[in-house]
Amino acid sequence: MKEDNRNLLLAIVMSVVVLLGWQFFYGVPQMEKQKQIAQQNQQAQSQSAPAGASNPAATAAPPGQPAGSAAPGSAPGAASTQVSGTREQALAASPRIKIDTPKIAGSISLAGARIDDVSLKAYHETVDPKSPIIVLLSPAGGPNAYYSDFGWVAAPGNNVAVPNATTLWTADSQTLTPAKPVTLSWDNGQGLTFKRVISVDDNAMFAIRDEVENKGGAPVTLFPYGQVVRQGKPHTLGYYVLHEGLVGYLGEQSGLQELTYDKLDKEGALSPGTVGKVWKDAVGGFVGITDKYWAAAVIPDQQRKYEGRFSSVETGTQRTYQADFLGEGITVAPGANTASQARLFAGAKEVAAINGYEESQQIKRFDLLIDWGWFYFFTKPLFFVLDWIYKHVGNFGVAILIVTVLLKGLFFPLANKSYASMAKMKALQPEMTAIRERYADDKMKQQQALMELYKTQKINPVAGCWPVLLQIPVFFALYKILFITIEMRHAPFFGWIHDLAAPDPTNLFNLFGLIPYTPPAMLHLGLWPIIMGITMFIQMKMNPEPPDPVQKMMFTWMPVFFTFLLGSFPAGLVIYWSWNNLLSVTQQGFIMKKNGVKIELFDNIKRMFGKGPPPAPAAAAPAKPANSNKK
Repeated sequence: MKEDNRNLLLAIVMSVVVLLGWQFFYGVPQMEKQKQIAQQNQQAQSQSAPAGASNPAATAAPPGQPAGSAAPGSAPGAASTQVSGTREQALAASPRIKIDTPKIAGSISLAGARIDDVSLKAYHETVDPKSPIIVLLSPAGGPNAYYSDFGWVAAPGNNVAVPNATTLWTADSQTLTPAKPVTLSWDNGQGLTFKRVISVDDNAMFAIRDEVENKGGAPVTLFPYGQVVRQGKPHTLGYYVLHEGLVGYLGEQSGLQELTYDKLDKEGALSPGTVGKVWKDAVGGFVGITDKYWAAAVIPDQQRKYEGRFSSVETGTQRTYQADFLGEGITVAPGANTASQARLFAGAKEVAAINGYEESQQIKRFDLLIDWGWFYFFTKPLFFVLDWIYKHVGNFGVAILIVTVLLKGLFFPLANKSYASMAKMKALQPEMTAIRERYADDKMKQQQALMELYKTQKINPVAGCWPVLLQIPVFFALYKILFITIEMRHAPFFGWIHDLAAPDPTNLFNLFGLIPYTPPAMLHLGLWPIIMGITMFIQMKMNPEPPDPVQKMMFTWMPVFFTFLLGSFPAGLVIYWSWNNLLSVTQQGFIMKKNGVKIELFDNIKRMFGKGPPPAPAAAAPAKPANSNKK
C-alpha cells in the first residue's frame, strides 16, 4: 500500500506541477500578451506621422523579379519599406477605385493596380459594436503594410516592359461592386497592351483576369504571378494550437504547408538577403498569410502548374514576408492575345464561405485555410453539429449544452457499463481490501486473487476510465473550435458572458466587480470556473473517501487546482465542462442507486465539517493461514 500511495502521490504532484506550470508560464502570459496585442493594434490604426507621405509604391518585387533582374524563379527583391505616414496619408498618395460589397469596404490603388485597402464591415475590434471595424489590408508607406497584387514577369533576357509597382493604370469605373467589375488598362509603348478585369463577390473573393495583346512584330513570353506581401512581423498570439503565418496547399505532392514568421526567417537562402522555401510543379491549391480569424490568399489557375514560394527578406529596419505563385510561361505571338486567371481571398475565415469557395470554385483543399488541427476528422464535424444547432436556437452557448447532452446520449451505453462496473467495484471494496491484506507480502498472488474476483463478479477494472477518456477528445476538439473559428468570436451566452471564446470576465478577487481593483492575471478566477470547480467537487464526493489520508487530501484539492487552471480558458469550454460534470453526476447517481451502492455525497460533505458519520469499516479479512507465506 505504501508503494501504491507513493506512486499515486508522485503522479498527482507531477500533474499539479504541469497544470500550474502551464497556467503560470503559458496561460497567464498569453492572456497578458493578447491584451497587449489588442492595444498595440488599436494604436497602430490611429498612428500619426508628419504630413506628406511618400509614394506607397516601395514594396517587394513580383516573384522572380528582384531589383535589377527579371528572371523567373529569382528571389523577391525589395525597395525601401520605411513607414513615412499614417494609413490615411498612404491611401491618399495614389488615385483609387472604391470597393463596396456587403462584407468588405476599401479601395484599389491605380498605382500598381494593387489591392491594398480592405476592411471587414461585419467585424469589430471588441465586443462593443461601436468599436472600429477590422482593417485587414493596408497600403505601403503606412503602418502595417499588407497587400496583394498580380501581374506578369518577363522571360529571362527579355527587356520588355511589364506593369510594376509604379505603373499608373487607367480604369473604366470609379467603384468596384459585386454587380459591376472594373477593367484596368495600360500600354507599355512597345506593342503590348495590358488589361486587368477585377470582379468581387458578395463576400471576400476577388477574381482577376489579366489579358495581354501583342501588337508588336515579335513573340513575347510572359509568366503570370500573384502574391500576398506583409511588411513587418505582426504581433502573434503564439499559441501552439493556432497557426499564424504563411500557409498554403501546394498540390497533392506537397500538400499543406505552414510556416510561422520565426520559422520562415530560419529557412535556407533563396538569394542574397532572402530566405524561404520553394515548391515546384504544384497544381491546385493556394498560398497566403493567415491570422487567427482573417487571411489573405492568392489562388492560381487550378488546372495549370505553378511554382509556390514563401519568402522573407530584410528591408531596411524590418522584414517583408511574401507568399506567391509563379505560373508557367505563356508565349504571345504577334497579333495574338492571351489571358491568365487568378483569385484573391481577403476576409474573415468563415467556415461556410471557405467551404463554399472550395466546392463552387474547385479550389483544392481551400478548407485548410482554417487551422482545424490534427483532429480535423473530429473537430470539423463537431463544429458543423454546433453550427446546425446554433442556427435553430440562436445561441452558441445553448448549442454547446445541447451537443453535450447528445454526446452523453451517444456514449450512454458505454458510460452506463463503466459506471455500473465502478459501482460494483465500490461494493466489493471490503473484499478487495481483505485480499490486499491477506497477500500483503506476495504481490503476484494478490493480483491473481484480485483478477479472479473481477472475473467472478464480471467487472472490468479499467472500465471506470472510459468516461474520462471519452471526454478528452471532445474537450480538445471543442477547445480548438472555440479558439480558431470566427463564428465563436464575440458569440454571447447569457448574463455576463459576451464572448464564449474569451475567459470569463468576472473575478472572485474583486468580488465580481464590486471592488475597484484589477487583480493580476494569475488570480483571474471567474464565476463559471468556480461553478465548474463546484461540480467537479460534487462528482468526486459522490464516491467513498479513500482510506489513505494522502489520497484523500489530493482528491479534495484537485477541484481547486482545476478551478484555477480553467480560469484562463475560453468561457465556452468552462461552461461545457461544468455542464458535462453535472450530467455525469446525475448519470452516476442514477446508476449507483440502481446497483444498490450508497451515494456518499452528503455524508462526505458532512464529514468535512466533523458532523457526518464515520466511514463504514471495511469487512474483516479472513484469518491468514499459518503457512501461507511458506515457499
